[in-house]
Amino acid sequence: MSEIQNYNESSIQVLEGLEPVRLRPGMYIGSTGSRGLNHLVYEIVDNSVDEHLEGHCSEIKVTLNNDGSATVEDNGRGIPVGMHEKGVSAERVVLTTLHAGGKFDGTVYKTSGGLHGVGSSVVNALSEWLDITVFRDGLINHDRYERGKPVVELINGLLPSLGTTRKTGTKISFKPDPEIFDTVRFKSEEIKSRLHETAYLNPELTIIFKDMRISPTEEVTFREPEGIKGFVQDMNKSREVITPVIYFKGESENVQIECAFQYINEFHEEVLGFCNNIFNSEGGSHLTGFKSTFTTVMNSYARQIGVLKDKDQNFNGTDIRNGMTGVLSIKHPDPRFEGQTKTKLDNQDAARAVGKVTGDEIQLYFDRNLDVLKSILECAEKAAKIRKSEEKAKTNMLQKQKYSFDSNGKLANCVSKDASKCEIFIVEGDSAGGSAKTARDRMYQAILPIRGKILNVEKASIDKILANAEIKTMINAFGCGFSEGYGQDFDITKLRYDKIIIMADADVDGAHIATLLLTLFYRFMPSLIYEGHVYIAMPPLYKAQPSKGKEEYLYDDRALDEYRKRHKGSFTLQRYKGLGEMDASQLWETTLDPERRLLKQVNIDDARLASSVTELLMGNDVPPRKEFIYSHALDASLDI
Repeated sequence: MSEIQNYNESSIQVLEGLEPVRLRPGMYIGSTGSRGLNHLVYEIVDNSVDEHLEGHCSEIKVTLNNDGSATVEDNGRGIPVGMHEKGVSAERVVLTTLHAGGKFDGTVYKTSGGLHGVGSSVVNALSEWLDITVFRDGLINHDRYERGKPVVELINGLLPSLGTTRKTGTKISFKPDPEIFDTVRFKSEEIKSRLHETAYLNPELTIIFKDMRISPTEEVTFREPEGIKGFVQDMNKSREVITPVIYFKGESENVQIECAFQYINEFHEEVLGFCNNIFNSEGGSHLTGFKSTFTTVMNSYARQIGVLKDKDQNFNGTDIRNGMTGVLSIKHPDPRFEGQTKTKLDNQDAARAVGKVTGDEIQLYFDRNLDVLKSILECAEKAAKIRKSEEKAKTNMLQKQKYSFDSNGKLANCVSKDASKCEIFIVEGDSAGGSAKTARDRMYQAILPIRGKILNVEKASIDKILANAEIKTMINAFGCGFSEGYGQDFDITKLRYDKIIIMADADVDGAHIATLLLTLFYRFMPSLIYEGHVYIAMPPLYKAQPSKGKEEYLYDDRALDEYRKRHKGSFTLQRYKGLGEMDASQLWETTLDPERRLLKQVNIDDARLASSVTELLMGNDVPPRKEFIYSHALDASLDI
């Protein structure tokens, strides 16, 4: 009865203005880590890009300032500052009201990446302060906010004027709120990569980037007049190409489509999808329309020119896209994304429109370029042969010996077969593996020990990768196949575990092992990462045992510093150099117990940057790798 009495009218909360954003920031920017932090910059930049798409902005300047703030300035029309029907300046409505903007009825912005209408207001809500200057109608208008609340006094509902000007545009500076974000240091390389992408997608736009933290004078200018054709060439700059860049564009169902792709001499597929300049990391209907139509047309050509005989099966999609690097960019008047961070496009008319334009345009191209067509079909033939030989070898292996979950004594499987509840820990070393097997929840947790560092797949050939014992064990354990996008039989629906958790020591060797595993997953099973199945366990670095009171596990040096500040009295400190130093009960309590453990989910926000950095750090070219490491020293977390 008391519970019913406690739940009454006063229990119902109404969150006003920007309060919902500060209460649940992840709903609006995806995370409160570095990914969400950089997303603040993108939200403001995207508004400026929308001005460019309407023909009113030719230049955007992005600056990372010494005080931890960021500034985005454009030469567009400037946010309207006149009186809104709500009785205050329209600029203040935009900056303080969710779902307020000029992008909803299609009259001001025909295409936009910011159609949710929450970009500027969310940045304002999650900033310690935000300062805005609007150059419009010959006047300079200024406003300022602190944690989303205005601090400038309006004059008859309008912004104060700082003077006159001939220029137009909007300048927004903001400093992320340390109360919200895990880190407030912007990652320069990721922002530059995103800005470079934007320049490729808008060949008439100039973007100027400056990082005042590194150099107060050096600027990087991004202007790519070749557009997405140059984008594809840049992606393949260190690879052996076997076709020219194939480019087409068109319009269907009021959707504008632009596509460029090229084939390289590798078992590799990388096709990036964009809608209204927003990268859709999880793809969506536009990529589905392109891939399905391309597969159909290429199989038709294969039969016409005799590559496939009547008795032959069609190539599958991954066979045909083996070796393809591409960019698909569409402009849609009313896009529907899954989530505020716009990772996946959901419009079915986009699939139809892209399919129609792709079908028409690639047939026109290949009818005139038969040599290029034959080169692509040769790639498909090669991929299909490898796929079929693998399938045959796998069938023969299964006939000789049925796969056991505990084969070779490595995998200690869980009892449950409900993949949505099961998780597998990849643990380095027999000692840690033994403790983990003892400590785990046998119903839902599987343990897979591996010995030492696995093969670096970035440097190895496909046959060596497939012959590696540790990699084969993981493939068998996961159950969904291998070599996704390489013409092979990968099926994410057959994955036996919802979570794949890398559990390595908190030292340099452990970090290297985790990096090798992530390289394997990213290059050959990327859907494991894109669909959120890959995690990194966070074992504690220290155990603090006070002379009086309960012991406490500390997961990093920051936690140790905080413990020292708040703890009164003496305590002993144990430093864990490896998982093998923990007994089973400690390992369960700190790293395995779902109620108390810390996990980092692995995600990819920038596929182009992820691919190039993986190639750089894990490949054979040493000087660029050293240069990258030196230039990113400030971003590293050092454990001394």
